[in-house]
Amino acid sequence: MATLTTRVFNNGNSQAVRIPAEFKLDTDRVSITRNEAGDLILHPLRGPRGAALMEVLQALGEADADFLAALETEQASAQPMQEREPL
Repeated sequence: MATLTTRVFNNGNSQAVRIPAEFKLDTDRVSITRNEAGDLILHPLRGPRGAALMEVLQALGEADADFLAALETEQASAQPMQEREPL
């Protein structure tokens, strides 16, 4: 993975970081955490995927209660994100 240097600047009472094009995010929201080593970690927060598809499936009668229950069960059993050591 490439490492680049970028700028940190003040934006009102907060700080902002310029994200280079190589690391472009496809979202307008992120979660931010700090690990034990003091590194900041950004995780993109994606919008609800497939909302438009679900609306169409429901309108066509293809997404019944059993289908929706199966989706909810699958989402509930998703594996948690793995913690990894920084490089």
